[in-house]
Formats: sequence, C-alpha cells, structure tokens
Amino acid sequence: MAEQAQFEELARQLSAVGAVNRDMGRILPPDCPAGSAAVLTLLGRHGDMRMSKLAELLAVDMSVTSRHVAHVAARGWIERSPDPADKRSRILRLTPEGLEQLDELSRRTTRLLSERLADWTDEDVGQLTRLMTRLRASFGDCRSAPVRHASAAAPVFEETTRTPAST
Repeated sequence: MAEQAQFEELARQLSAVGAVNRDMGRILPPDCPAGSAAVLTLLGRHGDMRMSKLAELLAVDMSVTSRHVAHVAARGWIERSPDPADKRSRILRLTPEGLEQLDELSRRTTRLLSERLADWTDEDVGQLTRLMTRLRASFGDCRSAPVRHASAAAPVFEETTRTPAST
C-alpha cells in the first residue's frame, strides 16, 4: 500500500486537475456551457432517457437538470416527447442538430488534448486513461458522497446525494 506522503501528493495533484477542467471548459462554444455539454454527452453515450435518469447520471438535482435541459432544448439540440409508459414523464432524445453539436464538442476536446499532450507517447496517454478509469472505479458510484462529521470520537460518515460544487 502507498505511504501517507504519496496519498498527500496524489490529493494535491487531483486538486490541480481542476485547472485542466477549467481549460477544457474554455474551448466550449459560447452557447454551450459545461452543463449543456454534459447533457449532450450523456444522451450521446446512453441514448434516449427520462429526465430522472439524466439527473442521476449528472449527479445533480432535478431543478439543475431542468435548467440544463431547457437550455439545450431551446437551441434545438434535444427533443422532449411523452414517455409511452408514463404520459407524465418525458423522454429526452438528441436531434440531428444535437448530434452535430456533440460532434463539434468532441472535435474541440480532441484537438485540445492532442495539442496539450503532443509530447506524450501513445503509451503514456493509454496509461493515463487506464489509471483514471481505475481511479473512478475505485470510488464506485460518486453520485453519493460520504459526509464527514467532526467529533471527538471516531469520524462518522453518512451517505448524501449532494450537488457537486462545479455544477
């Protein structure tokens, strides 16, 4: 098992990944903020879905999801149609314009990564991808995060489904 100093350095490096995410956010088109890009990406990856499923995948509450969905729907990137199984619900689906926008997002992201990692070998990029995938798997379902309660006794953790600060 790694030593305390290694975990401390890992924590510092993970914290610094925020700068990478901010830089990636800067390449998004002005009419497609990060929340909208996430909606398009998830619909592209998982296909048609209900708003409740999207909220779960985004790890945000329904009010935040509704704002993101309204934004992408207003631009014609998704359509909302009645769910045949439950007329009170809506099924979200990418439109052809949404697929074009998703392709543009992918091109921009790929271009930025290829520019910034130009001096990396294919093996380095592959190793980083494998390790990040493994890191995410080690954390399991990050949609519910333990909250630490400070006390004189041993720390107590409880499950919560909180909205990430970056959303």
